Amino acid sequence: MKIFCIPDVQAKPGHDFKYLKAVGRYIAEKQPNQVVMMGDWADMASLSSYDRGKRAFEGRRYKKDIDASMEAMDTLLEGMEANGGYKGKKKLLYGNHEERIIRATNDNPELHGLIGLEDLCYEKYGWETFQFLKPIIIGGVVFCHYFVSGPMGRPVASAQRLITTKHQSCIAGHQQGRQVAYGFRADGKSITSIIAGSCYEHDEDYMGPQGNKYWRGIIGLHEVKDGEFDEMFVSLNFLKKRYK
Repeated sequence: MKIFCIPDVQAKPGHDFKYLKAVGRYIAEKQPNQVVMMGDWADMASLSSYDRGKRAFEGRRYKKDIDASMEAMDTLLEGMEANGGYKGKKKLLYGNHEERIIRATNDNPELHGLIGLEDLCYEKYGWETFQFLKPIIIGGVVFCHYFVSGPMGRPVASAQRLITTKHQSCIAGHQQGRQVAYGFRADGKSITSIIAGSCYEHDEDYMGPQGNKYWRGIIGLHEVKDGEFDEMFVSLNFLKKRYK
């Protein structure tokens, strides 16, 4: 089995999504059995509780966020129509940025029925979707936007800790950059954990000029069976050069 993972895209209004066409063309060319979008496809900055009241919040609109998400998705799927079109399964995990919609309706009951996850149209685009923080297992590998640990449910922040706390091969997004850790089960089979949460070109203002120097791309898992696989990291720079 071959699985491709698309880390967080965090589509924002006004950004150029042409790189996603290259991602889609690569998927169509390689024809993995399954594609897993790791969550936070949409950024939903208009619902950010962290920025509310700040100057940076001015001009943000829910509709603009939805339109940006759909524009990004249209671009990816246009690429995936190359080479006769992608034939495999598409699975999408909701991330904490999409969860902002749920929190907004919980905090403001008057919005219930007016906005919802269905506005993102993921299912209409052909994705099988999964609840935020609900792990899914494919070929013995566990996928989740992020994994939690401890009574407070904090995200596990390192790939090595995923190995020692979950004892399974785990793939997570959410956190920018790329981390990989390896271990072994009691029966001698290898386990691998990966945290990679950046499949976008923009920089995040809150991370500053030094914090934005992280890897960006997609992940290929080859020969997936019973939790074992050979990982392959494909950078956005490579994809843009390949599909000029």
